[in-house]
Amino acid sequence: MKLRGADIIVECLIEQGVEYVFGYPGGQIIDTFDALFQRKDRIKQILTAHEQGATHAADGYARVTGRTGVVMATSGPGATNTVTGIANAYMDSVPMVVITGNVSVSLLGRDSFQEVDIAGITMPVTKHNYIVKDVNALAGTIREAFKIAQSGRPGPVLIDVPKDVQQAQCEYEPVIPAPAAHKFTADPESVKRAVKIIEDAKKPLLYIGGGCIISDASKELKEFCELIDAPLASSMMGLGALPASHRLYLGMIGMHGYAGVARALKECDTVIAVGARFSDRVASNRDKFARHAAIVHIDIDNAEIDKNVASHAHIMGDVKQVLAHLMPLLTQKKRDAWVKECRGYVDAFPLKRCGTRLCARYLLERLNALTPPGQIIVTDVGQHQMWTAQSYRFERPRTFITSGGLGTMGFGLGAAIGAAFASKRRVCLISGDGSFHMNLNELATAVKFNLPVVIFVMNNRTLGMVRQWQTLFYGRRYSSTSLDLKTDYVKLAEAFGAKGFVLDADGDVDAVIGAALKENGPVLIECRINTDEFVLPMVPPGKSTDEIITDLE
Repeated sequence: MKLRGADIIVECLIEQGVEYVFGYPGGQIIDTFDALFQRKDRIKQILTAHEQGATHAADGYARVTGRTGVVMATSGPGATNTVTGIANAYMDSVPMVVITGNVSVSLLGRDSFQEVDIAGITMPVTKHNYIVKDVNALAGTIREAFKIAQSGRPGPVLIDVPKDVQQAQCEYEPVIPAPAAHKFTADPESVKRAVKIIEDAKKPLLYIGGGCIISDASKELKEFCELIDAPLASSMMGLGALPASHRLYLGMIGMHGYAGVARALKECDTVIAVGARFSDRVASNRDKFARHAAIVHIDIDNAEIDKNVASHAHIMGDVKQVLAHLMPLLTQKKRDAWVKECRGYVDAFPLKRCGTRLCARYLLERLNALTPPGQIIVTDVGQHQMWTAQSYRFERPRTFITSGGLGTMGFGLGAAIGAAFASKRRVCLISGDGSFHMNLNELATAVKFNLPVVIFVMNNRTLGMVRQWQTLFYGRRYSSTSLDLKTDYVKLAEAFGAKGFVLDADGDVDAVIGAALKENGPVLIECRINTDEFVLPMVPPGKSTDEIITDLE
């Protein structure tokens, strides 16, 4: 059948099983939004308040479901407003397809109204991108884009479609998409080296990352760590891959990880890194990272092997498949003494609550107790993010949605909206007063769709994480970090059509959380915490885990 390019775009999205398109219309994408409208019984378009919010919503949707999030925006400022969200997805390996409109082919390169080279701009932060100048290539390009976004190490792909290509007609043939397949071919020598190191280890430590969640490898990971009886530490992006209640789970590793985990890392003789990339937030001092241990690295991306920390053996491939391949080659181990030793390290350095009127850590511990094990928790970026990663006990994968690699303030509300659409259930967002003010306009979106999103704004009247660094390393020179905003959060919530609460004492935590969880729509809770409540432990930048700060005294 013969269709317009705009119709082909939407038919291809439906063909790929797309449930929601997050976006914002405009002149150069109006034809495709028209095609969406005509198929609204088969695909839903979610109008956000801003294109950045749309990308974060698609990101949150993708992280919760494991499917590709889809964004649509017009040319010029519409397209450039998506860039931060695209970069965020790229850094955290989130599958996303972004479709932008552009001026007609004959107007490209002429500085036309709302023209921008979005393909050139996003080249460093996409897995691939396209400018489709021939309608006959459109369907194939969209199908290829989804395949690229989902294959190997996932990531965002951008398709820029000029207006006249959306309006042009050509023949369209539906195609049933083949399921994405990760082909794993084991290199025998690499596997042999890895198996020998793991078998010879006396004190192994598993260090897992987001790749374990992306590959849906939680089952294999649990079997693997139980087989070799190795304690496990998780990067922030890996939280939930192994239940926090599991006897082998120690806690988070890294700059704001557990001090006991840092000690276990120092004492281990083998580190088995699974779906993790040794980022600077874990290996702050690369030369001193686990310097007395053998390193086995399992990752799907060859570019990550030996990039930050040199390995003694590595296996490249999808985590789920690699672990399944390895386990028959390994023998059952029993390391009770080593596991007990590591548990002792963690118990010796408990997370400390503050003595202020409202303690953020206590609030999060109570939220953990009052919500079910599969509760989806979304965060923005800053101190509240680290308190959440440290204090909330994640039992299931795809329940902790946060901006890791890019550290995007303003990510949270859009991502919570996407997570709510994806899960069809309540989502809790932990934000800060700085992060929340960046994209609070998306509260209008949450209210419009009556999404059950409970927003906790940790209001310390400052940019807390930057202030913490200024206190520790910059002689208490608080340059541009004191906010002292006059926002009345309850009135703000009510103005948008949401419910608002104020929380300013530990004694009221259970009652306020209980009341918020009974609401069906969006709720905003202002949590008035102390300005100088710090996130500890902390490994200072550039230092090794031996120099971790556990107490300001």
